[in-house]
Amino acid sequence: MTAPETRTRGVPPAPHRRGEWRAQAPVVAVVAVGGALGAVARYALTLAWPTPPGGFPWATFWTNVSGCAAMGVLMVLITEVWAAHRLLRPFLGTGVLGGFTTFSTYAVDIRGLVDAGRPGLGLAYLAATLCAALAAVWLASAAARRVLTGRQR
Repeated sequence: MTAPETRTRGVPPAPHRRGEWRAQAPVVAVVAVGGALGAVARYALTLAWPTPPGGFPWATFWTNVSGCAAMGVLMVLITEVWAAHRLLRPFLGTGVLGGFTTFSTYAVDIRGLVDAGRPGLGLAYLAATLCAALAAVWLASAAARRVLTGRQR
């Protein structure tokens, strides 16, 4: 049995679309550099503010909340205030802030709290991070919009 033909009519097969990769290479590069910078900043925070065994992971919590707030401000800046360079959003948003925020560590921290016999704290951390991160992005974008553009939404 062979796989059905999935090629779209008029679209050349992948090897002939090399121009697409060349056009995306700068985006991939700035995301990689930004991601490395964000991850280093996050790691530095965890070294500066270590979590004791079974304790509330404050460094990860505040990293995620502040990163979400920064994302809210960034999106207002680059969509409503500035005519941003095409690489700024991937560099700062996907790269730096994507590398800085760490929802994978958030999940590992929850598991660690549960494994340490602190399921209630793990559940509180799960809910608090989710609520605080969503509130941070919403409040920061609303505040930035109000301050920077003089508009309310």
